Amino acid sequence: MAEDANEAPTASGGQVGGESKLKERLAAESRAALKAGEKIKLGALRLLAASVKNREVELRRPLTDDEFVEVALREVKRRKEAIEAYASAGREDLVAKETEEQQVLEAYLPAALSEAELIALVEEGVAATGAAGPGDLGKVMGYVMGKAKGRADGKEVQTRVRERLGN
Repeated sequence: MAEDANEAPTASGGQVGGESKLKERLAAESRAALKAGEKIKLGALRLLAASVKNREVELRRPLTDDEFVEVALREVKRRKEAIEAYASAGREDLVAKETEEQQVLEAYLPAALSEAELIALVEEGVAATGAAGPGDLGKVMGYVMGKAKGRADGKEVQTRVRERLGN
């Protein structure tokens, strides 16, 4: 019986210890931003934390680092869309705020692929899927985006794939 009692805390401790390193970093940076009085940074980090928590509730388990990056990527994409909307409306004050938030969130993303790496990945995708023409765009996009995992912008990948497939 003593063995069973020792095993249970280890199992639950494993879940806590298995928490995402990015989530731990998010908590630490949030505390630092709060202490430093960095309102925009703190706001962006809190929104990211809320999105992460919502995703964890959906999945009913803690997020892995890869899943955390997916959430951060969605938040960065939202900022980019908001920047475009505010810029077209002439709201430079809000463009500046959203740009600063975007920069804070991008710190949680892996390094972007270089142009040469992206071109090589597109070539690999074309070869792996056997793509022959513009009709195979979706196959190649799926392959490349799966391999890139947040390290490449979808619009840029689509442009490169279209160029390669002659579309």
